[in-house]
Amino acid sequence: MSSFIPFDRSQPYLLPPDLKLWLPADDMAHFVVVAVERVPMNAFSVPVRTGGKAQYHPRLMLALLIFSYANRLFSSRRIERATYRDIGVRFVAANLHPDHDTIATFRRTNRTAIEATFAQVLLLARETGLLRLGVVSIDGTKIDADASKYRSVRYDRIRALREQLALDIAKLMDQAEYADVTDSDPQALPEELARRETLKAKLDEACARLEADARKQAETARPAYEKKKAAYDAKTGRRGRAPKPPDEEPPPDRQISLTDPDSRLMRRSDAHEFRQAYNAQAVVCAEGSQLIVTTGVVATSADAPSFADTVLSMEDTIGLPEKVLADTGYASGQAVRKLREKGIDPLVAIGRPCARRAYDFRPRPEGREPRRITEPWRLAMKDRLETTEAGDLYRRRKQTVEPVFGIIKSIMGFRRFSLRGLAKVTTEWTLVALAYNCKRMARLQTA
Repeated sequence: MSSFIPFDRSQPYLLPPDLKLWLPADDMAHFVVVAVERVPMNAFSVPVRTGGKAQYHPRLMLALLIFSYANRLFSSRRIERATYRDIGVRFVAANLHPDHDTIATFRRTNRTAIEATFAQVLLLARETGLLRLGVVSIDGTKIDADASKYRSVRYDRIRALREQLALDIAKLMDQAEYADVTDSDPQALPEELARRETLKAKLDEACARLEADARKQAETARPAYEKKKAAYDAKTGRRGRAPKPPDEEPPPDRQISLTDPDSRLMRRSDAHEFRQAYNAQAVVCAEGSQLIVTTGVVATSADAPSFADTVLSMEDTIGLPEKVLADTGYASGQAVRKLREKGIDPLVAIGRPCARRAYDFRPRPEGREPRRITEPWRLAMKDRLETTEAGDLYRRRKQTVEPVFGIIKSIMGFRRFSLRGLAKVTTEWTLVALAYNCKRMARLQTA
């Protein structure tokens, strides 16, 4: 006798009158809908239409994006398909089905609304007692750009290719004029010419961008050069080597991507490969909630230059923290002074934060002397971290901010940006952090 449960796919379903009944009471979809309702309408970028088909409500579109990102749906086409297949997405979208082009356009043009929702969720967390802003941790992670590293070109190669393309275009122009005279096929040459002109235009733009960045860096470095030059000129007797003026021309090995010029070739460490990526920053609450309190994206593998600016960006949203925990990549005297001027106490690791294991799998490097520390602030910070109180507090960093990146990359599945350009990528990273916070808060409220 069979013990299988009988089934019949042709049996019609008697659906409940309310789609909400298909979802558990603690599903994060309910939290996302409530959080988005707190965002004022003036935060959205809504195109003005005088006629035609009515638009989708911006709150519905934003809730759809947040819920989709929290459930590993980043492509606008997959989000559109999920409005038909996924019960949670269907509930958030109110049984409507925005097309992928509408979803992609809304994501590109509503940075202010995404940032406003991010702030509202944090304020809601503070009102409910889930967020306490005392100690925070900061770290960065490399996330792939929507560009291939094989489309990255060196400055010297760009100049060579531009010269070659200029000759090829002139040659093709002569062939096109000859084709007009001999009345041959007029379509073949212009198409080939257009491809070369398009490539040359991209190379011209990339070259101009590299040269503009080099001039900007030279202007930034000029005051320091003038100071060194004045000190050198004031010397008498044996004066040594004169300081070099900043070069306004890019070095030959400077590279730029033709697909996403804002992205850079980066790698996590010396043991990893280079990838076309961005450096995504996150500041996480270290008081137990593990909520992301602010974000940032930089187009450099170094963390220290953006340290102070990322933390101080909290001042206009939920306020500044009391202490900041950061690893050795954020060790910058200028950033530490800037944070202390705002009343923030930074704890930054100096050198390797932990000793090697007694039975480490990798042999100890030979002939490498430890870095000599001479700066007073570094010596003071190192001595402070060796105390029990500061050492115990600093150990919170590893168990607060690093698991957040693990959840975003492994659980949520976000490892690659869908947008291009630093401004758009920054918006998408804020959206990812917002989706993570909603997921985290829904879990904390039911715990």
